[in-house]
Amino acid sequence: LFGQESNGSTWALCRMNMFLHSFDSARIEWCDTLNSPLLVENDRLMKFNCVVANPPFSLDKWGAENAESDQYTRFWRGVPPRSKGDWAFISHMVEIALEKEGRVAVVVPNGVLFRGAAEGRIREKMIEENLLDAVIGLPGNLFPTTNIPVAILVFDRSREKGGVREECKNVFFVDASREFVSNKNQNTLSEAHIDKIMKTYTARDEEEKYAHVAEFTEIKENDFNLNIPRYVDTFEEEEEIDIDVVQVEIDDLEKELAAVRVKMAEKLKEIQR
Repeated sequence: LFGQESNGSTWALCRMNMFLHSFDSARIEWCDTLNSPLLVENDRLMKFNCVVANPPFSLDKWGAENAESDQYTRFWRGVPPRSKGDWAFISHMVEIALEKEGRVAVVVPNGVLFRGAAEGRIREKMIEENLLDAVIGLPGNLFPTTNIPVAILVFDRSREKGGVREECKNVFFVDASREFVSNKNQNTLSEAHIDKIMKTYTARDEEEKYAHVAEFTEIKENDFNLNIPRYVDTFEEEEEIDIDVVQVEIDDLEKELAAVRVKMAEKLKEIQR
């Protein structure tokens, strides 16, 4: 088990957690993942079976000025904007996943799914490489630091040429944003909600208003925009309105209003006497 973290307090908490859960051999480094990673062997980034993270959302000043000269060439697909480091973290995570077998799961703000320019180009290249496996939309207000809705992006390098899943060319979309436990300060996902998400992802089947399998051509037609409502239709039809019935109700209300105005006028006259 390996990890790296730039915030000293968070790093110390992580080390303590490892000790409390008997993972004494876990290697947790205190460093800047994007600019000076320490999980390195023989001057190369270490590779892993599974890579997971909840990186800071849209990190400003993440080190874009150093990205083009990155000694590990993590940003060869493009350099993300200076003010939004989301795709920088994703690029790093994909590069440290083992070729043809490593998997990545990362929590991101929804803007990552559809923002254009440099981010759009990086997103397009990763989809064209057949790396993206799933997009799972989650509710807003899950985190104490922000109330924005988020998503989980799942990348699977076994979908690369030569991997065991290279024939899988689609992306699985799950909209789990409407199912949560509403609490006073923060929303949460119950075990039942998490179990449903996992079972749906594992089965990879279409489910009306919840899950959709999008082929590459469909995503390309959407200009590689991954905004979940483009793929999972959650529109609820409203009940048809009978205009004649509504008009009768309006007429009745206007008659009641006229009667009330007459009574008010009479009361005002009595008060003025």
